[in-house]
Amino acid sequence: MNLFERYLTLWVFLCIIIGVVLGQAIPAPFHWLGTLEIAKVNLPVGLLIWVMIIPMLLRIDFGALHEVRKHWRGIGVTLFINWAVKPFSMALLGWLFIRHFFAPYLPADQLDSYIAGLVLLAAAPCTAMVFVWSRLVNGEPLFTLSQVALNDTIMVFAFAPLVALLLGLSAIVVPWNTLLVSVVLYIVLPVLLAQGWRKLLLARGEAAFQDTLRLLNPVSISALLLTLVLLFAFQGKAIVEQPLIILMLAVPITIQVYFTSGLAYWLNRKVGEAHCVAGPSALIGASNFFELAVAAAISLFGFESGAALATVVGVLIEVPVMLSVVYLVKRSQGWYEAGAQR
Repeated sequence: MNLFERYLTLWVFLCIIIGVVLGQAIPAPFHWLGTLEIAKVNLPVGLLIWVMIIPMLLRIDFGALHEVRKHWRGIGVTLFINWAVKPFSMALLGWLFIRHFFAPYLPADQLDSYIAGLVLLAAAPCTAMVFVWSRLVNGEPLFTLSQVALNDTIMVFAFAPLVALLLGLSAIVVPWNTLLVSVVLYIVLPVLLAQGWRKLLLARGEAAFQDTLRLLNPVSISALLLTLVLLFAFQGKAIVEQPLIILMLAVPITIQVYFTSGLAYWLNRKVGEAHCVAGPSALIGASNFFELAVAAAISLFGFESGAALATVVGVLIEVPVMLSVVYLVKRSQGWYEAGAQR
């Protein structure tokens, strides 16, 4: 990772502080920005999210989907974790911690919204950052690429009904149109634009493609940080009044990261996959496509909702927690290879 990516956690903390301070010092401009929306989609944040995710989606070659068959066991584990374990386990953890353990210390009118944010976070598997995590654990690049492409393809069709199912079980009314519009705006259209741009760049040569990716990477992260400033400016009042909310929301997210990554890692070992496949499989099972989760939370529940705050907490802890998972995967390689079935 470059210097900017390596200290991303520091930049995230700084943006949180800046957002909270600005939101308290000059609230009027941020309230005005919050009114700039169409069909419950905020235009400034929508633009920033496109700037975030299109450079990430440029890296994905959907033609690599045929590589799935070479690592079908690892892909199977990843899909099982992403779509059968992760969203439902997060719903359970949210119910346990938000509805019960931490309920006396949280705003009563935001409990459902917090759970909704956690579910949105868990229902969106990681897209771009998994390439970074995979590289750090010497993961098989074609496997990483194919599983990301497959996950994105499934997410287009599965994200909305899965979230609606889980939020419906939580007695939360979900506006299907808004959720489907979010999927179109934040997955379908960016994927189409990114793939079209990718073809144009590759037509000019691999060097032009790589140069563009290098130029866009800091732009994408900068858009993420600016989005955080906006979100925490809107959430500043809640954070100042109850700073422990951040910590309480981080607890179920952190538990789920270690649970899902550990389960995926162990299952890959049981089915006999190589360590270079198990590493990225575990990492994509644990991390989140938080750009989509944040966008959907804002679209469904608004800037000032507990759902938006819960998804932002996911962004906050993503880098440090995932780096700890990378460390564990690398340190345990000897154990993994000694016991993997052949």
